[in-house]
Amino acid sequence: MWAINHSLAVLGWDTETHMPEAGARPRGIASGQLAVMVQRATIELDGLVGKAEKAKDLDDTERGVVRVLRRSLDYFLKVPPKLVDEIQRVTTEATVVWRTARKKSDFKLFRPHLDKIIQLERKVADKLGYEKHPYNALLNLFEEGFTVRDADAVYSRLIPESKKILAKVASAGVYPSKHPLESKKYETAAMERVNEGVLEMLKMPKEKFRMDVSTHPFTTGIARDDVRITTRYEGVNFKATLFATIHESGHAIYHLGIDKKLAYAPTGDGASYGIHESQSRFWENVVGRSREFVGLVDPLLRKNLPFLSGYDDEQLYYYFNTVRKSFIRVEADELTYNFHTALRYEVEKKAIAGEAKVAELPELWNDTFEEYLGMRPKNDAEGVLQDVHWSGGSFGYFATYTLGNVVLGMIWHKMRDGELVRGAVGRGDLMELRGWLGREIHQYGATYAPKDLQMRVFGEAYNPERLLKYLNTKFVG
Repeated sequence: MWAINHSLAVLGWDTETHMPEAGARPRGIASGQLAVMVQRATIELDGLVGKAEKAKDLDDTERGVVRVLRRSLDYFLKVPPKLVDEIQRVTTEATVVWRTARKKSDFKLFRPHLDKIIQLERKVADKLGYEKHPYNALLNLFEEGFTVRDADAVYSRLIPESKKILAKVASAGVYPSKHPLESKKYETAAMERVNEGVLEMLKMPKEKFRMDVSTHPFTTGIARDDVRITTRYEGVNFKATLFATIHESGHAIYHLGIDKKLAYAPTGDGASYGIHESQSRFWENVVGRSREFVGLVDPLLRKNLPFLSGYDDEQLYYYFNTVRKSFIRVEADELTYNFHTALRYEVEKKAIAGEAKVAELPELWNDTFEEYLGMRPKNDAEGVLQDVHWSGGSFGYFATYTLGNVVLGMIWHKMRDGELVRGAVGRGDLMELRGWLGREIHQYGATYAPKDLQMRVFGEAYNPERLLKYLNTKFVG
């Protein structure tokens, strides 16, 4: 199982970084066959897992292995091989089509592929079984034990309170909605040097880690000692590639911090997508957008970007922390980000429930966006086509971004309302933060279910109040 998943991870990384477009169809066939092999290998363990579940002397590590294997078995015993293979083939091809559709801003090109994917996702939900809402089955695949009820509870608190904070920030006028540095062009080679310097600050181990370029930045944990990320260079507004690099490095740091004894075990991965996202957004926002980090990265930036000569550190801080409503999720600031994920959550929920047809999704997207942020996307590229996730069949995934933000707030609270962060970054000792996260979260991998891990570390789970306090403290004071 581990070896085949390792191979699939390499193929997935290559699909996004180096594979020529014409390779999509054979890559889809190969990926589909490998996925079926994983299914068969997993099912063979059903009897052993059943026996292990009855054992009374298991420690936490062993119970974690049994729990994770049972989750895989629950999927593979219920979802037939033919469907697993079809999902792999359809999504591999759809990913390439999505790239073209996004470039041309033409949803019609992608629509038949998305229609097929949603049909397949509904089949998966039906096979897995669910209570009350079919979307629950898909949410659970990405965030163990998480439901529509949980998500509704988080968003019903975050969205109205975030609107209030946003209104206060706009009224105060301290954090700018735009900054002249956003229109400054940069040389790709210069930003490559900056990003490499940031990776050195983060102590990313070159023998276990590499960074490449892709359309949509991502992280792949191929093995505990082989973690790869990507960033992208658009030639303008250098903070976009800088924070993409820091964000993906946060994911990589999590992978690299998992206990070595779990390296080839089913638990040798993150606890959940939400916990994973908490790590990337912690580094990107709590660390990377702090005044202390501006001071730390200042010499590196000025050495490579001569156009910064007219800006002091305070201006750099406000450039890093502009606050405005925008159409693109990956470029959204901390205050507006959760509106983007709430939008996708609502659209997905309706699509999976059959309450919205695929042809209606662009309009539904635009209507919901206008409801949340008072703006309407002008085209498909800045609207319904902007994310790669649907082309890969990742329905149920977007809510985990907000869960990451929520857990980020809990980490900030646990670190004495950010005092530990300010001290460590101010001293330039980022390894102090890596050490804290490694001890409290990373080392356990997927040994504990995400809610159990949160109770173990914080004594609470998915509490949005911590995030709201963090945002109020930073932006309102």
